[in-house]
Amino acid sequence: MTIHSDIALPHINVLNSTMAYREAGDSEAPVVLFLHGNPTSSYIWRKILPMVAPVAHCIAPDLIGFGQSGKPDIEYRFSDHVQYLDGFLEQAGITSAFVVAQDWGSGLAFDLAARRPDFIRGLAFMEFIRPMPTWNDFHPDQIETFQKFRTPSVGEEMILEGNAFVEEVLPAATVRKLTEEEMSVYRAPFPTPKSRRPTWRFPNELPIEGKPADVYSIIEKAHDALAESSYPKLLFVGNPGALISPAFAESFAKRLKNCRVVQLSSGLHYLQEDHPDVIGSNIKEWLIDLSIDSSPKQKVRLS
Repeated sequence: MTIHSDIALPHINVLNSTMAYREAGDSEAPVVLFLHGNPTSSYIWRKILPMVAPVAHCIAPDLIGFGQSGKPDIEYRFSDHVQYLDGFLEQAGITSAFVVAQDWGSGLAFDLAARRPDFIRGLAFMEFIRPMPTWNDFHPDQIETFQKFRTPSVGEEMILEGNAFVEEVLPAATVRKLTEEEMSVYRAPFPTPKSRRPTWRFPNELPIEGKPADVYSIIEKAHDALAESSYPKLLFVGNPGALISPAFAESFAKRLKNCRVVQLSSGLHYLQEDHPDVIGSNIKEWLIDLSIDSSPKQKVRLS
């Protein structure tokens, strides 16, 4: 029998469900909000939060349907995640934050910044979601697999029945070998085909060749807003990367205002698992450079 080793997280009520979260640091300090992607959870930030906590109030929610959050009967489309994240922020009383995001967490962060520019004090991101005009913009080694994920019946068989995102994508896109204990935590939220639906939906939401049209439009507009924004940015990039190569990251950062790039020595998609120390220390120093101590405080209602 597989034994799960993660701690039991606190929850808050959001809409018709609950969302779990990790919390670290001084509750009186400015908030740093950590947003994960697919198929992970706030667990992926577990080694990074303690490094940032000395200078910030770190809050890392499990997205709805992931980690220890609830699994309401919804479609788990990008718009659903937007609604639940907004609900989480409202319930917690988080009115502004520095945001750290990866994968679909970055899509949510970019969209949040576009809709509520006053919310974002600074944005650190990695392996981020972007509109891809053609499949040739996707990682060449993964095109066939992700096209299968988006093929009716085939994708459901692979992800819902085979749990492919947890059992195949996650370990394959992490350089080091995840321990059985770590894999156990990542498996825990997805024991049945029905429970894996959130992990199936996300690859079908990737904005590629204009589809799905609503998500493509939202992410496109969010990137336009990102390019116009002046808040400080910190971009981590793995080598060779998965969604984002070092060369693409450098050219992308040049189109942004106030963006610093941190090139990691290695890394595919789940950079937090391979370089937590480098990511954590750089975020901490970045926040100190931004004089986080002088940032306005806010009363958060989590605890």
